[in-house]
Amino acid sequence: MASPDLFPNVAFSDVSASAAPAAEGATAAFGVSAATGGPRLSLVKAGKPEVEPTVEIDLSDAQIFKLGASEWLCVYGESEAKAGVEELFSRAIKVVLRTEAESKAFSLAFQRWKQQVISGKAGEPLENGSIIASRSKFDTKIEASSAKMYFHYYGQLLHQQNMLQDFVRTGTYYAAVMENRSDFEGRVVVDVGAGSGILSLFAAQAGARHVYAVEASEMAEHAQRLISGNPSLGQRITVIKGKVEEVELPEKADILISEPMGTLLVNERMLESYVIARDRFLAPDGKMFPTTGRIHMAPFSDEYLYVEMANKALFWQQHNFFGVDLTPLHGSAFQGYFSQPVVDAFDPRLLISPPTYHTLDFTSMKEEELYEIDIPLSFVASVGTRVHGLACWFDVLFNGSTVQRWLTTAPGSPTTHWYQLRCVLSQPLYVMAGQEITGRLHLVAHSAQSYTIYLTMSAKMWGVGVEQGGILQTSTGKLELKEPYYRLSQPQSYMPQDQQQQQQLPSLQPQGSEQQMQEGLSPGITIDQVDQECGLH
Repeated sequence: MASPDLFPNVAFSDVSASAAPAAEGATAAFGVSAATGGPRLSLVKAGKPEVEPTVEIDLSDAQIFKLGASEWLCVYGESEAKAGVEELFSRAIKVVLRTEAESKAFSLAFQRWKQQVISGKAGEPLENGSIIASRSKFDTKIEASSAKMYFHYYGQLLHQQNMLQDFVRTGTYYAAVMENRSDFEGRVVVDVGAGSGILSLFAAQAGARHVYAVEASEMAEHAQRLISGNPSLGQRITVIKGKVEEVELPEKADILISEPMGTLLVNERMLESYVIARDRFLAPDGKMFPTTGRIHMAPFSDEYLYVEMANKALFWQQHNFFGVDLTPLHGSAFQGYFSQPVVDAFDPRLLISPPTYHTLDFTSMKEEELYEIDIPLSFVASVGTRVHGLACWFDVLFNGSTVQRWLTTAPGSPTTHWYQLRCVLSQPLYVMAGQEITGRLHLVAHSAQSYTIYLTMSAKMWGVGVEQGGILQTSTGKLELKEPYYRLSQPQSYMPQDQQQQQQLPSLQPQGSEQQMQEGLSPGITIDQVDQECGLH
């Protein structure tokens, strides 16, 4: 159990009682009730020992409301027996702290101790019932098992190190903050999903008056140690463990900073928490770093990748696997491999059309707009080739008052830990130079903190005398963003389109985590062989 938090020389008065005099020079103490064992706030008049509080407030049903820079109203329930019947009524105590800094500390202590109210697990039987855990907006949207794995992952230092060592990511954030010191100097900053606390430390370096680092995972303890180990900066940073959907802050923020981007920008659904933090904490005309995000898309042709994907299912073409015919499952296995988005770094020359993009304005969009994202597609092929799917990447803008800086994950740019993402179609399209490619990229959020991707791509009729707007070919795919195929850590060598068709493909050995990597391409399988297996010829 945490040690008590003491606030000496406060004044308090019972606003529920008429003409009640204020108690000056009193002490406010957060701690554990000797009677119930639960968190409580004791208000003790001057000269009285803490064991004899004038007012003792059970934090289980208490709330505080800010009245002024250093004034708070604490409202709680209290019961009283009248004529043998116990009645419940509300009581309000006004508490005045000495300074604004103490007022902030009082608010944070209240929230910290109040979080200890439910010490059991949801559903645990008690003498007069069972514990019912309150559900925040996050809890209603996200499966408990997914959230547990998510916060466990980001609670480990090795994963924080992986992100910190992405020098494109970390260096761009550092530059965006330092180049826009005027946005941070003397300002209140909230770091949404602070992780290791590195962005909070950047904000403090840029002169922030105070930074609130909000982190829900166990990484909050590591962040506190890191910040405490840099005292010249840490004295202006407060670490708050909790979800942004649930915690309370003692003041509004002038600027939000966060790294809420996942694969394809939206994976892990942290952008929703970023928008919720904006609505809860950001002052009018406040700034957000990053400010906007863009999802970029373009059709691509990559025979190497297509054959590698199709080749995975050839295992299920065996007619005599220890006496068992596996072919009834070949079709399902084939579609299963193509339901995985491919995450890797690829050569931008594989793109067959200039990209288009879809913008998300974090400063104005509604959280609900992230539940379903519908993007129409329209491209014109620059070469005649087979279209194997849609390539995607993202960038975000830090719209500072002094410098506008972009963080990009585009192919051909320095590689980040996000890489790029490609949705591979199980049935490629054939196009000629100048032919129009249309379609739809439809992202639907789900409770496992990710999205289902529905992709449709069509090659339109072209040439003199054809039906205007007619569709020649269409291919569709359903992919699961949460279960990608992490393929290669570096861009593969580029081969011109006319050489890809005749190339005999060597074995490719993928790199990455053992859990997420799939088997590579077997030697000796050609493009035409895969086409014949898949019924494309």
